[in-house]
Amino acid sequence: MERITRHPIVSPPAERREVSFAFDGGTFSGFEGEAISSALAAAGVVAFSRHRKGDAPQGIFCANGQCSQCTVVVNGIAKKACVTPLCAGMDVRSLSGLPSLPADDGRFAGAEKRSLAADVLVIGGGPSGLSAAAELARLGLSVILADDKADLGGKLVLQTHKFFGSEEDCYAGTRGVDIARKLEAELRAMPNVTILANSPVVGIYKDRRAGIFLDYGHYALVDFSALVIATGAREKSVLFPGNDLPGVYGAGAFQTLVNRDLVKAARRVLIVGSGNVGLIAAYHALQAGIEVAGIVEILGKVNGYKVHADKIVRMGVPIHLGTSVVSVEGRGRVERVTVAKVDEAFRPLLETARTYEVDTVLVATGLAPCDEFYRQARDFGFLAVTAGDAEEIAEASSAMFGGRIAALSLAKLLGKKVEIDSGWLAKREVLKSRPGDRIPREAVEAGESWKPVFFCEEEIPCNPCTTVCPTKSIKLKPRKGSIMDLPYFEGKDCRGCAACVAACPGLAVSLVRRIDESWTEVLLPYEFLADFEPGVRLPLLDMDGNFLEEAELLKKTFYRKHKTWALAFKVSAANAPRAIGVRVQPAGATEPLPTASFEYLPDEAIVCRCERVTVGEIVAFVKENAVRDVNQLKSIRVGMGACGSKTCSVLLPQVLRKAGLDPAAVEPGSLRPLNMEVPMGALVNEGGFPADRGSAAASTRSEP
Repeated sequence: MERITRHPIVSPPAERREVSFAFDGGTFSGFEGEAISSALAAAGVVAFSRHRKGDAPQGIFCANGQCSQCTVVVNGIAKKACVTPLCAGMDVRSLSGLPSLPADDGRFAGAEKRSLAADVLVIGGGPSGLSAAAELARLGLSVILADDKADLGGKLVLQTHKFFGSEEDCYAGTRGVDIARKLEAELRAMPNVTILANSPVVGIYKDRRAGIFLDYGHYALVDFSALVIATGAREKSVLFPGNDLPGVYGAGAFQTLVNRDLVKAARRVLIVGSGNVGLIAAYHALQAGIEVAGIVEILGKVNGYKVHADKIVRMGVPIHLGTSVVSVEGRGRVERVTVAKVDEAFRPLLETARTYEVDTVLVATGLAPCDEFYRQARDFGFLAVTAGDAEEIAEASSAMFGGRIAALSLAKLLGKKVEIDSGWLAKREVLKSRPGDRIPREAVEAGESWKPVFFCEEEIPCNPCTTVCPTKSIKLKPRKGSIMDLPYFEGKDCRGCAACVAACPGLAVSLVRRIDESWTEVLLPYEFLADFEPGVRLPLLDMDGNFLEEAELLKKTFYRKHKTWALAFKVSAANAPRAIGVRVQPAGATEPLPTASFEYLPDEAIVCRCERVTVGEIVAFVKENAVRDVNQLKSIRVGMGACGSKTCSVLLPQVLRKAGLDPAAVEPGSLRPLNMEVPMGALVNEGGFPADRGSAAASTRSEP
């Protein structure tokens, strides 16, 4: 792997201190404070440990502290590499099997009790949590917001694309990374808000207290009157042989490495899932200089926004519908993936199998709400509300409104005389809407003056082009009476400023102007490194990714506010109104091997990643032991691993159905007292203070 030193949207931090560390006896370098996992990935390390069962290699999967795939031994202590910051002189080693308990020769030196208090504890600093905390603070309530990351914003921090929605209400047309900064700056300016970054909430208790792992080094208790659960969602795994090989990433892990830490996490990737997450991950890969072999979707239609899919296809990435992964194979890491068409029951048709040489498989097959704390709070009788993905999986634009609405709902329960604006409720419903109807566009004929051409045919919540037009000549044609309506050009006053071209999140607007009877000037959006000069000829494509012609570049203009290029081409009059994209990726990047090569063993798919329990093992145990309670599966170690069943619990229903059970008739598994691992030393607050977090000395404290 390697570092990304040039990117069209994000830049490396201006000042980063490079430090040396040891890994398995070798000398490596990374940047102080970055996750150990990112430093190792940048050095080409994909296998972080070896599982005690079968000596199977383990690689990073979530990069979010949710699973245990990236566990390494740091200065003698087992730690998750994705949430442990790198510091100079660290001795990092692969974990082989189970970690050893460190020697404890020191005498107990006493404990320090640490406690905090606030009216409301907000768990999670993503878009909904930040919005909820700000709304509560404006009402005069004291707020503690705790988040498990150093930078607030949740998934916004990983999103380098422009947002859909309303510019007025949720920063449409602005990139997620920039929205995160805006929301965090607003919250930090409020005196009655305490922000605990890099400090996950690990448990809530019946005495109305929450345990927080402060700075991943010290344990503290927080007294609260009410809770906002804005813990987001975790990505679902998927069942196929080889699903636990190093190089099989969750989409969030891939975006963390590529967009947050600027690590080129792959050479060639295949993406599973055509929802917005999978579609935009393909775009992020291309921007990072990574080839995308294709996107496979088991359903017969694209699951995300059509404008997202359209722009990916015209960049040169095919989307294979009605197709599923048969197997992923490789020696110690991903080397190839085989896919095949599926029948009506979603069973693979092996005669249609195709094998691709890739080093990464990106899983983007949906999200599961992280709502465990809400379920506990409800059982304990606490005042608590959910917000964002913890309440309902939707876009981040909806999550911002959801956070504000949740905050006002909670404030009413706390006795505040507030009313929820009915307009907020209506806007949120629109923002979380699934795509509506598809309305074909009428052909546009270029004239002597500039004219916009719109390539968005599907009703989605989006209006930036209408708000950035200086002459207000772009309006939504009333159909549903909301920002779901499609934009149209009304009038003759287009100045050719290309603001609509640069602001459109779907890159679905062009400008055309006739040069003469044979040629037309076309302005197209471009969000890649424009390392070419006027005079070059580039391949232009239509909305469906079909090649139109090689066109001469006349000029290029960079719109700094939107970090988007407008490229002006000389295009034939016949093709000009249809041109909307420039091919980014050569066709060879998407070609399969001449002959399919795979071993299909469906029962070998891993369900419980931590304990490496397969589909076949669970089905056999269920049938032999008349299982009626998920907790019975713990006898074969299902859900007993370090992640606390966060991954396998989502997969179990389909496995139970395969064993002939109705999942609704099976007693669910018990939640653990703590949501993540906390060293025993941290629980009693032995030694160490936040000032020395990350030092070589600090990493030896808080022993189990």
